[in-house]
Amino acid sequence: MNRTQASWRERWRKFRAHTPGQRALILRAARNECLALAGLRLLGFRRCKRLIERFSLSPQGHNSSVECATPERAIQMIRAAQSVERNLPLRPNCLERSLALWWMLRREGFPAELHIGARQGPQGFEAHAWVEDGGRVLNDSPDVHRHYARFDAPIAAAGAGSR
Repeated sequence: MNRTQASWRERWRKFRAHTPGQRALILRAARNECLALAGLRLLGFRRCKRLIERFSLSPQGHNSSVECATPERAIQMIRAAQSVERNLPLRPNCLERSLALWWMLRREGFPAELHIGARQGPQGFEAHAWVEDGGRVLNDSPDVHRHYARFDAPIAAAGAGSR
């Protein structure tokens, strides 16, 4: 058995060690990562974002899982997304990862916001994306605001002026 086979077997063993609910969440995170990656490349940002909004409920929407929108559930979702990022052969960029997590959180009633910021780095203009909930950064360092100037408004559900 070569090293790659052993690595995949170890990943499979770890995946199977999770509870059925955790495995379902990891699979949902993997699906969202793949769809966000494909959507951005095939449709571009605006159309991909609109599709995600259409297939997720607004933060004010009525969803039976809103009662489950606890900080613990958000942590589970973030960990599932991080597990996918570590274990899939795909290497999504920050926008693809953030779109996927934003979608997952919105589907479960979290008022998550997708943010994009920019800075002038040593190699020139750099952009970065991350997700926040109530001003708390979920998928990046808490001080990301110090490194990137966030665009004025969060990129959230379609509303006034975004259609």
